[in-house]
Amino acid sequence: MSTDTADERAEGSLRAQTVPARQRVEEVLLVLTAVLGTGMIAFITVDWLRTAPGFVGSLAGTTFDQFLVLGEWLDYYLGTNVFQHPFMWRQIATGVLVGIVGPLVGTYLVHRQMALIGETLAHTAFAGVAIGVVVVGLFGLGGSRGQLLIVALIVSAAAALGLQWLTQHTDSYGDVPIAIVLTGSFAVGTLLISWGREFVSVPIEIEDLLFGNMSVVTAQGSQIVAALSVLVTALVVFNYKQFLFITFDEKAARVARFNVAWYNALLVTMTAVVVVGAMQILGVILVAGLLVIPVAAASQVAGGFRETLYLSVLFGQVSILGGIGVAIWQSLPSGGSVIVVAIAIYLGAVALSDRSAALTMR
Repeated sequence: MSTDTADERAEGSLRAQTVPARQRVEEVLLVLTAVLGTGMIAFITVDWLRTAPGFVGSLAGTTFDQFLVLGEWLDYYLGTNVFQHPFMWRQIATGVLVGIVGPLVGTYLVHRQMALIGETLAHTAFAGVAIGVVVVGLFGLGGSRGQLLIVALIVSAAAALGLQWLTQHTDSYGDVPIAIVLTGSFAVGTLLISWGREFVSVPIEIEDLLFGNMSVVTAQGSQIVAALSVLVTALVVFNYKQFLFITFDEKAARVARFNVAWYNALLVTMTAVVVVGAMQILGVILVAGLLVIPVAAASQVAGGFRETLYLSVLFGQVSILGGIGVAIWQSLPSGGSVIVVAIAIYLGAVALSDRSAALTMR
């Protein structure tokens, strides 16, 4: 009896030492991720400001050059010839930011059983790009990729709000409106592009939009993603408790007189924003994977919702960086590379997990 008691105490002591150590590791990795994200935002900012007149432009230009010098050192040590180019920094910066905000929003979607929302909004974003191509071509507005991204963002946000309204005002099962919007928006996008390409010059390859290609990212596109990433992160931080409440007990939130409709609308709109940004790296078909797979992996090993949120961001970041690395190394599409790495992380989490306890709200 005494031996069993001693063993139990030793096991309990070891567990008490292991959990804080694991938390410390997670906190360090989160800090590093935050530093990396901040650095990428800094790069995009100086890239934007370096054309400004006077001291601001001069300082930004000098800082921009230092990023390129860092890229040259990376190329030297890695034996590559990619990191010294500005376009590669823009692509990596966009990927890093998407890797943060994608799982951040996806954690709420997965736990609310709304995983298909991301896929649906990606298809509406594709329809938005198609609308932008036709409108810009008809009115001779130039049709830069940044303009198309803005149009896609507007259409996707409008579709998100429309999808929420349709779900609330129909008697269909919850996934029926999602299926209708998903297939309908993709059909509209396909028809518009097929109809418009006969008399409108399409400035991007449709295959790049479908499967993802880092070459789609432009300076303006990276600036839009940076601004939206800061906005989405701030909204999640300031509304964390509200989102948590409606995620785990929406009925109780209504009884407590929470404006549930407002927070639902805010969540799906944030999802639309993230999807449009991630579409540049992952493509329409694969974008939902970044919102779902890192969260699924984190849920296998996390002990509570907050830890799931943290691990989702870390797994998302590893998926993005690993996928971009594979894409550069083997000259492969970035979208498929990122998702394959994410799936590998998920399978590893499943193999290592012992999912015997229920997820808590901690």
